[in-house]
Amino acid sequence: MLKSYRVDKAGFAMRDVRLDSLEVFAAIVRAGGFRAAAVERGVSSSALSQSVNALEEAIGIRLLNRTTRSIAPTEAGERLLKRLEPALADIRAAVDDLNSLREQPSGTIRINAPGPAVDHVLCPLAFDFMRLFPDVNVELISDAAIIDIVKQGYDAGVRFGKQVEQDMIAVPLGPVLRYSIVASPDYLASNGTPSTPHDLFDHNCIQRRFPGGTLASWRFEKDGEELEIKPKGRLTLSSAHQELQAALASQGIAHIFEEYARPHLESGALVEVLTEWSPRLPSWYLYYPSRRHSSAAMQAFLQHIRNHSW
Repeated sequence: MLKSYRVDKAGFAMRDVRLDSLEVFAAIVRAGGFRAAAVERGVSSSALSQSVNALEEAIGIRLLNRTTRSIAPTEAGERLLKRLEPALADIRAAVDDLNSLREQPSGTIRINAPGPAVDHVLCPLAFDFMRLFPDVNVELISDAAIIDIVKQGYDAGVRFGKQVEQDMIAVPLGPVLRYSIVASPDYLASNGTPSTPHDLFDHNCIQRRFPGGTLASWRFEKDGEELEIKPKGRLTLSSAHQELQAALASQGIAHIFEEYARPHLESGALVEVLTEWSPRLPSWYLYYPSRRHSSAAMQAFLQHIRNHSW
């Protein structure tokens, strides 16, 4: 590992700068704070603070503006980070390349994906993959927000096809998707059954708020007619698991992926409505950077996806 280097420019000599201090600085900015970065790296916040202090002292300029509640890179920190992130990515890729010399791929795969994709597609895939490749660690992060996977340190992400950036390689992941509009028998007995999407405005619909703050729309399609509405309701939640619990508790009508609802529809705990209006959606797509060589572990996982039949 590169331990240090010196720069002598315009008559000023820079003290030793450690590569691990640069990695710590990038991790703190990426995580949004010392505490989150400390949890990610399995060390104390004070250890990271000392590392950044030593880095700033070595180069003679402040890199982070700190308050009791937040941190943000200074102008110098932003300039360093812009050059640092691709360099660190190249170093990680160089180390990952060594995995190809092993009989079995090793290392860690980090994937960012919405909760439903993790629950119903990635988890089963990852469990099988880890049995085949015991030296590979897998980290799956459920996140509905659209992020820069390279900047955030992920090997891949999962989104719908239309949400994937053009400079990414996208691989279909899983079968086509379908939303179900569901409610409990008790709720429908008390409030009636909607026969068209417009009837939902007279019902208590369980709403979903995304991490960015927007409320989810409900989309419908029948005989070529497409419709998008934002129904109203007393309860607003942030995950499919919560919406499912609310529907089972007769709190209203829920709009969730069919996979979540299926066992409860089969048991009779939930009833599907507006079935003929439910459109089929494209499958999830796993995407990864086209400009960066994937590690041996990631290449093995991609092949595992290709070998899977949906």
